[in-house]
This record gives sequence, structure tokens and C-alpha cells, in this order.
Amino acid sequence: MSKRYKLVFLIRFFGYLIFFTGLLSFIFVLGPVVSAEVNYRIDRVFGVKHQIAASTSKESKSTFEVSPGPGFGSVQAQENTIIPVSTEYGIVIEKINANSKVIAGVNPANEREYTGALSQGVAEALGSTLPGQPGNLYLFSHSTDAPWNIIRYNATFYLLRELEPGDRVIIFYRNIRYDYVVFDKTIAAPTDISFLTNRYETPVLTLQTCDPPGTLLNRLVVRAKLVSS
Repeated sequence: MSKRYKLVFLIRFFGYLIFFTGLLSFIFVLGPVVSAEVNYRIDRVFGVKHQIAASTSKESKSTFEVSPGPGFGSVQAQENTIIPVSTEYGIVIEKINANSKVIAGVNPANEREYTGALSQGVAEALGSTLPGQPGNLYLFSHSTDAPWNIIRYNATFYLLRELEPGDRVIIFYRNIRYDYVVFDKTIAAPTDISFLTNRYETPVLTLQTCDPPGTLLNRLVVRAKLVSS
């Protein structure tokens, strides 16, 4: 084997290695948001609507009963049916097929703390009021610690921009369901913390992510009011 052949072989080998490493990294970072975007657009084209699973066992207007065991007992998964990831503390947004666990009591000023929380689900800002209670329940899905995490941790709320007044957001807390309806959507500067510090006399749910998605330029804030609990 000539030296020239070895050199060409090594150049090609490392070239392919760099290419496929970059491709895998791209898929790892952008995969969740690309998947969310593509699936949402396909659903819109074909008129597919996702709805939360309805229990066939004991259920009141406000309570989603969960039986131990696989499949939440009597709840059977069906096509386009959303089964909550967590009814202990979780969020479901049917319009954008968002379904995530909520991590409680996360300090939005502590990067290490919220980065760990966002790797598990959506974060509830420290000081938020409980679901269904008068005040401000503030949930966020956005990281600023690294460019790749800005994208990946934003995946759950990536399609939040698609929400409009009248759309429903469902919160589960200790197996009780709370229905909120969107009334406001705002683009805010990163320095504007008024949406976090606001206090209300009625139960308000505030959702925050980055805008445009995957950047640090602005914050997208969606607010919803409680309509059923």
C-alpha cells in the first residue's frame, strides 16, 4: 500500500467521520423540534386532532381517575389519544400535542437547577401558586446555558406560538384535572420579568419559551385563565 493511498484513505476516513458525527449531532439537537414541527404540519393538512384520554371509570368534571398498573387501568390508548405523562403533576396541550411532566419549585435564576429540571420536563417557577389557586402558575421550557440546550429544552413548548385565544391547556395536579383557556399571547424582552412577578386575584397559568425558537432574542409568553376545576 503506497503512502499516497494511505494518505487519501485517511483523509476520506476522517472526512466521513466528521460528516457523520456532525449529522448525528444535528439530529440529536434538532430532532425533537423538527419532529414536532413536521408532525404538527401533517396533522393540520389531514385535519387530525389530538384529544386527551377520557376515563371510563369514576370521573367527575374535575377529576381524572388513575388506576394502578399499565395503561392507567381502564384508560385505553387509541389513535390520536393523549395519555398524560403524569397526572401527579403534568401538562397537556391538545392542539400542539404537547405532553410533559412538570417539575415543581424550580428557581429560574439558578442555571444549574433549571437545567437539571428541564432535562426531565417543564419547569414550574419557584413561587408559583398551585394549580387552580388564585395567583400566577408560571411554567417555562427554556434554557440559556448552551446553544444546543436552547433548542432541545424548548422542544415541549416549541409550538406554543401556534396557540390562540380560546385554545385549551390542561394541567394535572395530584390526579385532579384543571382546564385553562388561553386569553393572551405576547412577545416580551428577555429583561421583562413582569409576567413572572405578576400576581392575580384569579387563577392564571403563564407559559414561557424562547422566540424565535432556539434563540435568546425574546420570550414568548402565553397566558390562560382557569375555566374548569
